[in-house]
Amino acid sequence: MALNNEASFRELDDIFKEYAKKADNLSEVLQTGADAFVKDLKSLPSPRSNIHKAGYTHMIDTFTSKPEDEDVLVGWGKYYGRMVESGTKKMVARPHFYPLFKRNKDRYFNLMITKFHGGR
Repeated sequence: MALNNEASFRELDDIFKEYAKKADNLSEVLQTGADAFVKDLKSLPSPRSNIHKAGYTHMIDTFTSKPEDEDVLVGWGKYYGRMVESGTKKMVARPHFYPLFKRNKDRYFNLMITKFHGGR
């Protein structure tokens, strides 16, 4: 009986070691999902401003991701992105960020799962 328990613990230890190795690339896994999300955000047709003057950057073109501690943050490069998303008392909301994520979250999660398990 002792051998059976010992073998089980060795097997469990091997599983933990395998996942520990994979956890080392967790930031890469999260970045994979974030990169796909940012790519989709940048291809949105709206809310795109009609401003086309020199030096102006559209809010959609400023979407970016950045690692922070154990997370990867995705957001707007313009300070007013959140106001466009949620609206203000003077401006109606034009949601784009969260609806896009909700619509495609399964694809982002599947990309991250594939990356976690060693896929490209």
